[in-house]
Amino acid sequence: MNRGLRSSTDGDGGAFLPRMKGLRPMTHCCLALAGTLALFAVTARADIWECVDGAGNKRFTNIRSEAKGCRMLNVAPPNTVPATKPQARGAPPGFPRVDGETQRQRDIDRRRILEQELANEQKLLEQARNELAVQDSMRLGSERNYQRVLDRLEPYRKKVKLHEDNIANLRRELAGGR
Repeated sequence: MNRGLRSSTDGDGGAFLPRMKGLRPMTHCCLALAGTLALFAVTARADIWECVDGAGNKRFTNIRSEAKGCRMLNVAPPNTVPATKPQARGAPPGFPRVDGETQRQRDIDRRRILEQELANEQKLLEQARNELAVQDSMRLGSERNYQRVLDRLEPYRKKVKLHEDNIANLRRELAGGR
């Protein structure tokens, strides 16, 4: 027997809320949320009492039953100042300005330098890979333990990784250019 409460077996997956004819389940949720928020808004402020014992020690409480013989403090709501939006700063007066043609020429020069660095890094990467391949193909007599081989090859692998990272960064910089 259903006495006006929804059960999880009603088939609509509703919460355990009283039924209100003509209202959809989502409205029930909104009403419940609004009621809960209203309760919290009312109880957000509490009275504070200052109590002083026989030895002169101060104690503060917000529990009315413990506040017998205590002085109620007048606590004002905290002062709040709305945040100000930072103003967009333009160039300060007298700051040198660059005309469009000069800036375009600088951008072309920058791109050319980045392309040269990219070509140089690609050559260095190829050289580092060749050195790694030569070292990887060699086995020294003192390297009976494979870990010694890995330790010997580690600096060469790091050099390859460094050049690969440099190339990736240069390509990213070139792609983000104007």
